Amino acid sequence: MAKDFIVAIEIGSSKITGIAGRKNTDGSISILAVAKETPSSCVKKGVVYNLDRTVQCLNSIVSKLKTTLKAEIAYAYVGVGGQSTRSIENVITRELPNDTIVSQDMVDSLMDANRSMDYPDADIIEAITLEYKLGQQYQIDPVGVPCTHLEGHFLNILWRNSNYRNLKKCFSNAGIAIADVFISPLALADSVLTDSEKRSGCVLVDLGAQTTTIAVYSKSLLRHLAVIPLGGANITKDIASLQIEEEHAERLKLTYGAAYTNPEEDNTGLTYAIDSDRSIQSDTFMNVVEARIEEIIANVRYQIPEKYEGKLLGGLILTGGGALLKNIEEAFQRKTNFNKIRFAKTVRFDLHSKHPEITAQDGTMNTVLGLLAKGNLNCAGREISNNLFPDAETERPATLPSEGEHMPNATDNKAQQEQANNKSKFETKEKKEDKAEKKQANNEPEEEKGPTKFKQWKEKLSGFIRQMAEEE
Repeated sequence: MAKDFIVAIEIGSSKITGIAGRKNTDGSISILAVAKETPSSCVKKGVVYNLDRTVQCLNSIVSKLKTTLKAEIAYAYVGVGGQSTRSIENVITRELPNDTIVSQDMVDSLMDANRSMDYPDADIIEAITLEYKLGQQYQIDPVGVPCTHLEGHFLNILWRNSNYRNLKKCFSNAGIAIADVFISPLALADSVLTDSEKRSGCVLVDLGAQTTTIAVYSKSLLRHLAVIPLGGANITKDIASLQIEEEHAERLKLTYGAAYTNPEEDNTGLTYAIDSDRSIQSDTFMNVVEARIEEIIANVRYQIPEKYEGKLLGGLILTGGGALLKNIEEAFQRKTNFNKIRFAKTVRFDLHSKHPEITAQDGTMNTVLGLLAKGNLNCAGREISNNLFPDAETERPATLPSEGEHMPNATDNKAQQEQANNKSKFETKEKKEDKAEKKQANNEPEEEKGPTKFKQWKEKLSGFIRQMAEEE
């Protein structure tokens, strides 16, 4: 293969992102290529809606990556998420005879029974073992412990089966082989959360364009996962409802929008320019933005299970493009019970990159970087050659052109000349020997040619007759 790199593709509501990188021995990752496409009306709330347009976006991303890498892409890791992604707890129970010691086969049987659970219109894409209950005690590893009542507690991650079929069809039509499918929120959590935050308990909130993903961790395990259909794009649409073009609404949101405004600030009479002819009152604008933010925060708080209320000492971690809104941390702090809030602007591992999307460290690339970090298969295909006819069946020299086999040099000419001279000398010698033999034959006396040979034959004949007569 031409190179050694990993490729990951994230399908988001506002963009489809492809990235290629190489893992280094020190644990860092070198980013080799980044490509983006805007999925206009083909991806809604993180789920593929229009297959043909999605295939076009995927083809464009792969083409851009191949151009930068100068190599074909054999495989790609894919992240899945979106509105239909959710978690559900499940308990499998087994009653055992007295004095039964739990074996590994019993544990495997519980896991298989959980995996075989059937959910309407949904598939289990990940099954997380939370704990086992033996009698009244909870264990992480129950093997070898005697009990009569065994429970397996699992957290199943579900995804709508039609979404998975459409995703596979898109990548198949685009000619992209899937190396593996990762759950995007889990890959994101592994890349931005610390071990201490997971162990102490925390909430990860990914504020996207059309969705907001909530992941609750406790004792180093995922305890709850939910996706609500609200995001930064809803704020833009709310502003656009004030008879403002969506392009101008997005600009106003990024320039003047704030998740929280201090009541002590006097903004009376302040206006924001929409275009050269129109403007909007700041109070009206801020009320629209803050109303939607409050709705998103209320939904995030509702998704946190009550049993973890006040027990998540790791705090609340914000990330994603929606978290770039001014005063977003203060808004969450005032509307929730979390005093410890931070904005994860980038991933925890070191990156080597000159790409502006990576160096910006604005939280928008964290998910795809997390997918890249989870991959371990070399995704590189054959190297792309600049030769116009790379597959032409032409005879090639056995040695490299630098070895001089393709063109005779002075040494080759000298050898050929010596060979020709030796050949001419050899031919000249043969001609001389032939001439000498002919000359010798011409110089012999005439009697040696005729009478002498006849006399010798006559003498032999006479001797033979005499011998025959003596025998008689």
